[in-house]
Amino acid sequence: MALSAPDEVSEAAGAPDILGEARLHSRSPRLRRMKAGTTNPVAQSTTEVKILVPGRHDMVSLLGQRDELLKLIESSFSTSIFVRGNEITIAGERSEAERVAYLFEELLALLDAEHSLTTESLEKTIDMIKTSEQRPSDVFSDTALVHRGKAIRPKTGGQKRYVDAIRKATITFGIGPAGTGKTYLAVAMAVRALLAKEVARVILTRPAVEAGERLGYLPGTLAEKIDPYMRPLYDALMDMMDADKMAAMIQRGTIEVSPLAYMRGRTLNDSFIILDEAQNTTPEQMKMFLTRLGFGSKVVVTGDVTQIDLPAGQYSGLNAAREILTDIDGVSFIFLDSRDVVRHKIVQEIVEAYRRFDESR
Repeated sequence: MALSAPDEVSEAAGAPDILGEARLHSRSPRLRRMKAGTTNPVAQSTTEVKILVPGRHDMVSLLGQRDELLKLIESSFSTSIFVRGNEITIAGERSEAERVAYLFEELLALLDAEHSLTTESLEKTIDMIKTSEQRPSDVFSDTALVHRGKAIRPKTGGQKRYVDAIRKATITFGIGPAGTGKTYLAVAMAVRALLAKEVARVILTRPAVEAGERLGYLPGTLAEKIDPYMRPLYDALMDMMDADKMAAMIQRGTIEVSPLAYMRGRTLNDSFIILDEAQNTTPEQMKMFLTRLGFGSKVVVTGDVTQIDLPAGQYSGLNAAREILTDIDGVSFIFLDSRDVVRHKIVQEIVEAYRRFDESR
């Protein structure tokens, strides 16, 4: 890690020792910059920003063990960062230095909110600083559900928009590749609404379509035949509820997990309804599902249009909905992409590689 002393940078630019200063305060950190005037055009584009980290913060929690977080920041921006005690000096081109200062402001806000910084969360924060107008501290401080002390939160700007849309819209479409948290966050919001008594029941459904394989006739009762298709929804529920409570609610019908075919002919009032794997619906099935909506209900439809398992030539009901429903008030479409993948980093790279391959064809 190359650290340049602040006064060396200033002298190289022919500017005063400190062109800008910033202090970050407790509850709502704000940058206060005092820039020295100069006629040197080179110096005008070069800035130093000093940040005084409040004493309540351990520098290791901000910079990481063996400065691993600091090294990640340095490798992501074209600035020099010099640390002395609890003072951080950022030197470089003005806009870049101010952007790094803003990053530290957001990291301190996250520490104030009792978030532990990791390389993963820092990478997401840096990405938001570079590509989004959303404040990382606003994104990461949102909470969909808390279970056994574990908070389920958005981890990207796209996920934050998705959660906000679910709160506001009557029908929300979450469309994006695998690993973007579409189903998981939707189930978390459904469980939260149920526990808060905003709805009387939660209904989780998906089309029973084989993903390329031909499984033949499965043994057992109808429920046992269908269960493998519903397993991902059960898995999400198990992460958010105690097993006994979940089983009791399923037994009473407060939580229902069933295939899409079971929705026909019903009107679903006071319910939070999730249609998962919606790319595998036909246009007729999608219309049938959406018209089940009753009073006091909310619908979330999730799907990945790059993984359609319908027979060749069959048009996806999710693609049809994108074309037909875009101008209806109360219907929101949120599109997630590889930047919103929250699984292993290589999954993000795989999703992006397939996207480029599909576009090239």
